Amino acid sequence: MGLLRFTIGIFGNVTALLMYLAPTITFRRIVRSSSTEQFSGVPYVITLLNCLLYCWYGLPFVSPNNLLLSTITGIGAVIEFTYVLVFVIYAPKKERTKILVLVALAVTVFSTVALISFFVFHGKTRKLFAGVFVDIFAVAMFASPLSVMRLVIKTESVEFMPFFLSLFGLLCAVSWSVFGLINRDPFVIVPNALGSGLGVAQMFLYAMYHRRKHQHDNVVKDGSLETDLQMPHEKQRPKTHQLEHGRSQNL
Repeated sequence: MGLLRFTIGIFGNVTALLMYLAPTITFRRIVRSSSTEQFSGVPYVITLLNCLLYCWYGLPFVSPNNLLLSTITGIGAVIEFTYVLVFVIYAPKKERTKILVLVALAVTVFSTVALISFFVFHGKTRKLFAGVFVDIFAVAMFASPLSVMRLVIKTESVEFMPFFLSLFGLLCAVSWSVFGLINRDPFVIVPNALGSGLGVAQMFLYAMYHRRKHQHDNVVKDGSLETDLQMPHEKQRPKTHQLEHGRSQNL
C-alpha cells in the first residue's frame, strides 16, 4: 500500500506541476504586450492561497502520509506567487490595488489558519481544523472554471478553454482523489473528486465544440493562430494586435 501511495503521489506531483505551468503562455503574452488586457488575476490569488493551505496541511505534524502533497503545493505556491507578481507589475492601477488587497487577505487567512492550528489544536483536531479551510478554498479553486464552461456553452466555442490546462487539471484531480482514497483522507478526496467531475465535464464540452469555431476576429501570422480575447460588448482592438495561443482561463 505504501508503494502504491508513493507511485500515485509522484504521478499527482507531475500532473500538478504541468497544471501550474500551463498559464506561462498567458503570462509571456502579458509581459510581451506590457498589459494584462482582459485577464483576471483573482484565480491566481485563489490558487496561491490554496497551495499555501495544502502545503501546510500536508506537513507531517498536521496530517500524516501527505508529504508528497505538501511538496508539490509548496512548488505551486512559488509558481503562483510569480504569476501574481507579474500581474501586479503590468496591471492598471485599479486592478493592481484590488489584487494587492486580495493577496494581503490571502496571506492573512493562511497565517491565521497556520497559527491557530499549530498553537491551539493538536492531533486529529489540528488536522480537522486545517482540513476544513483547505477544502473551502480548494473547492473555490476547482469551481472557478464554471464561468469558462458557461462561456463555452454560450458561444459554442472552446477558444477560452485551453485543452491542455483542462486535461492536466483532470489528471491532477483524479490522481489526488485516488491518493486521498488510499490515505482515507476526506479533506483530499472531496475537493479533488469535485475537480475530477468538472474536468470530465470540460473534456465533454471540448469534444462537443472543438470543431465549432465561434466567429472572432482572427489573425494568422507566421503560421500561428492569434485570437482577440476581449470581452463581449467591449471595443475591439485593431487587427494588428498580436496574441498568442494562451487563452483567458480561471484556474
